[in-house]
Amino acid sequence: MSCVDVFVATNAVALVRSETVPSAPPRLGAVGHTGLMSSDQRSRSAAGPLSPVTLTALEGPNQPPPSPELDQLYRHFEVEMLIPLWTEISGLMPPSPTSDAVPHLWRWNRLYEAAAMAGELVEVGRGGERRAIALANPGLGGKPYATPTLWAAIQYLNAGEDAPVHRHSQHAFRFVIEGEGVATVVDGDAVTMRRGDFLPQAGWHWHSHINDSDHPMAWIDGLDIPFQRYADTTFFEPGPDAADHPGTMPERSRSERLWAHPGLRPLTQPGVHGATPLLNYRWEHTDAALAAQLDLEAEGHDVTVEPGHAAIRYIDPTSGGDVLPTIRAEFHRLAPGTRTAPCQEVGSAVCQVFDGSGRVNVDGSGWDVERGDLFVVPSWSVVSLEAADGLDVFRFSDTPIIEKLGLTARRSADTR
Repeated sequence: MSCVDVFVATNAVALVRSETVPSAPPRLGAVGHTGLMSSDQRSRSAAGPLSPVTLTALEGPNQPPPSPELDQLYRHFEVEMLIPLWTEISGLMPPSPTSDAVPHLWRWNRLYEAAAMAGELVEVGRGGERRAIALANPGLGGKPYATPTLWAAIQYLNAGEDAPVHRHSQHAFRFVIEGEGVATVVDGDAVTMRRGDFLPQAGWHWHSHINDSDHPMAWIDGLDIPFQRYADTTFFEPGPDAADHPGTMPERSRSERLWAHPGLRPLTQPGVHGATPLLNYRWEHTDAALAAQLDLEAEGHDVTVEPGHAAIRYIDPTSGGDVLPTIRAEFHRLAPGTRTAPCQEVGSAVCQVFDGSGRVNVDGSGWDVERGDLFVVPSWSVVSLEAADGLDVFRFSDTPIIEKLGLTARRSADTR
């Protein structure tokens, strides 16, 4: 779109808006005086609302007593697109976080079944871009958001299919719950995907997905779409229609060959990058780190977050901080019979059971869970997990945003 096109589109919107707002603002007079609205404005107000603001005088604590004068003041507020704090403070400033999102569980077998059906009916190509099916939290009014800041979806790619090249400002990752055969190609670097792999990708990098295998594959996508949509920071750009196929699929990507060496970094790559340059955190390393924590605990060392609960965080090797500016990713392993202490924290999270079985409780909602199941933990919800025969859980959250805003708060029944 050219600058002229943008100008035309912008002015078209302005033209439409000019038909839905008052042509002139009403003159403000003394409260109760008919000068609050002209007779023309009053007649238009009686004919139908002109703005989305609707105010009603109600009796109640800390509210002004209803009167014809108060009604007239509220009509003036509606015309001027004004909302008084005294009618809204309980919703705007609650004593503690009260998320619109609610605890919810999605069963993996049903998700996969729906994705496979979509694989038969919906082509992947330019326009739709991805065969991705978002988790819609029941408390968010039908929006395709898992929480007010996090987007999660199952993506499904048939054998021989390519998902086209594009880039976007949203930070993203892929987590593989099962299967292999697909590669994501980021700025020309082909990265193979296998069960348990975590593949972060900072915003504004060209990427596509290719499936050169003879079977379909599904995985979980996580992005900060709701946050960026709310903040009006979203950009998107399509790339070439054809995916970037490497001549031979490498066993390890360039990013892994350069960055996947524990405690070591290349001298040619100084400074903090802002997001991780490592494009795949392989399952074998995650598994070994979690197993080592539980082994050390068994030897008497205090290295777990609580008894029987090992946990790791995926980090940016250039900074030691989170892999992405807006998303934190962790992996938790509970030994058989372990129950975590109930805790709550500011910020929302989405979790997926990678292996094992157990029970999850979130703000009074409880579910028995097994491999692949996903659940949401809204901000300031009390959550606890209990392992049956062991429980591996992948978790991602909006914690980096909360920390950068200085709004971190956490409360736990654990006294360690």
